[in-house]
Amino acid sequence: MRLFRHKPLPKRLSRLQALSLFATLDARELRLVEGLLHEREFLAGEVIFDAGEEGQAIYIIQEGQVKICRQGEPESGRIAELGAGQFFGELALLDNAPRALQALADTPCRISVMFRADLLNLLETDARAASKIALQLARHLGRLVRGAAAGTPVGVRL
Repeated sequence: MRLFRHKPLPKRLSRLQALSLFATLDARELRLVEGLLHEREFLAGEVIFDAGEEGQAIYIIQEGQVKICRQGEPESGRIAELGAGQFFGELALLDNAPRALQALADTPCRISVMFRADLLNLLETDARAASKIALQLARHLGRLVRGAAAGTPVGVRL
């Protein structure tokens, strides 16, 4: 009797699946998501977004470090430092509210961006995949809220 073996994912898809946001997606769904991501590069010190801007996307750090801070206060107003494999700006997938903080590239960065419109389109074309992402996003936000209530810094994953 031959056991059913799963073919290993290509490296680019396994990197996506390693992110908590996409951890529950299967290979087909990961390929769909990969097609929705837009690659961006930022120089050290470059603004990724400012406080007050309309939030339209979530940002996933592929390489480099990002600083989340109060507007115009990159050192004294530092809230979190994030690195490869982490994401930020996730509330933009849920609402149209302006950004509360500023995001700056602390080092040269390569970042994948998923726009809210792309997630909404995915909801129409593949509700199962979009629902899996939404559930993981809800879990992530729940961890942040519990961490904030316990006094854990925002950038720390629980």
